[in-house]
Amino acid sequence: MANFMDKFTNVLEEKLMPVAAKIANQRHLSAIKDGIIITVPFIIVGSIFLILANLPIPALVDFYKNNEVGQVIQRWLSYPVGVTFDMIAIITCLGIAYRLSEGYKLDGISGAILGLISFLLVTPFVINFKHEQYGELTASGIPTGLTGSAGLFVAIIMAILSTEIFNFVVKKNMVIKMPDMVPPAVSKSFAALIPGFFIISTALVIRVLFEVTPFASIHNVVSVLLTKPLTAIGASYGGVLAITTLIHLLWTCGLHGANIVFGVADPALYVLMDQNRMAFEQGQALPNVVTKQFFDIFQSMGGSGTTFSLAIMLLLWSKSKQLKEIGKLSLGPALFNINEPILFGLPIVMNPLLIIPFILSPLAAVTITYWAMKIGLVARPTGVAIPWTTPPIISGYLVTGKISGAVIQIVNFFVTGLIYYPFFRIWDHKKLKEEQGEI
Repeated sequence: MANFMDKFTNVLEEKLMPVAAKIANQRHLSAIKDGIIITVPFIIVGSIFLILANLPIPALVDFYKNNEVGQVIQRWLSYPVGVTFDMIAIITCLGIAYRLSEGYKLDGISGAILGLISFLLVTPFVINFKHEQYGELTASGIPTGLTGSAGLFVAIIMAILSTEIFNFVVKKNMVIKMPDMVPPAVSKSFAALIPGFFIISTALVIRVLFEVTPFASIHNVVSVLLTKPLTAIGASYGGVLAITTLIHLLWTCGLHGANIVFGVADPALYVLMDQNRMAFEQGQALPNVVTKQFFDIFQSMGGSGTTFSLAIMLLLWSKSKQLKEIGKLSLGPALFNINEPILFGLPIVMNPLLIIPFILSPLAAVTITYWAMKIGLVARPTGVAIPWTTPPIISGYLVTGKISGAVIQIVNFFVTGLIYYPFFRIWDHKKLKEEQGEI
């Protein structure tokens, strides 16, 4: 067994770690990750108003539904939800273009603005419709349906494409250079003039090419080729297992698995989250079990590896002084889903014994949660976003709006505790012998 585990860790170190490190350092994926992270504070703020507009208090529900004043208040509370959730694509586009421009040593502000312009240009904003009295009418306006999660993949594509053009033009020295006495702000704005022409021209060509086809816009093509397939995979049980396994395999090599994997998976997970949010606002059945919060709240209870139960074991049941101290250090952070003291202090990273429960525990947690939600025993995530550092039990209730969300976290706590317990005992016994000089 020991020989097998040594071979397993060698494979992880020699084969998986170099590939994962390259992915983690890939500039485009890094920019996508950073761009999506920028949206998180705004989505959380919008979620606060979403919760206030839909608090599960019978008297308040009746007030919102049947009272004219209540209906107005609920409508007012929905406004901040719209300007946060419905701006996900725009904020992401700005963030990605800014970070990628910085990575190329370009002016970040100019890159962000050019990315946003290119995204808006390929987004249909002229709408033809019929009016009963006036007949055929044309209206101009950016549809918020395409500036929210539905436009996320197009925003990513255009942010990257516009920045690559910006970088190419600058590297070819096709920029207007002002004299040194010109203020830097003015100089930078003129430096973006020629790149801006190429970027806007490219976006215009994309807009026109798709407009004269049956697809009508790039949004429709991306929806067919990317959004629907990726969200379908991400929403499936197989997708959940794949994401969970890969995150924890990377962690066992010392790499931040969540950052690497979610840098790729987040666009699809945010689409799934927003689909639930829109259904929740309209009082419809929630379509998805899997959202971003499914992983943040139910997979990572106590941190990656679902280590909350392990942190309590270390504190209460360790006979080894070293593990007892780690328990003291780790329990506080574990309450807020931070577990670096356990990952690197126990350690779990590159530890053949503890790698086993570290991977099995989150797989068990997501399996129990997924099927409990799928068959209706537990409420699904409503699309409300909360900080990933929200303590367990509270977080389960907030993301589902039901007590069942907290109950399933308690179930997962005991199940993962049972998985960790025998491995914890073996490791504790080994460390105790080391302290007593028997090894």
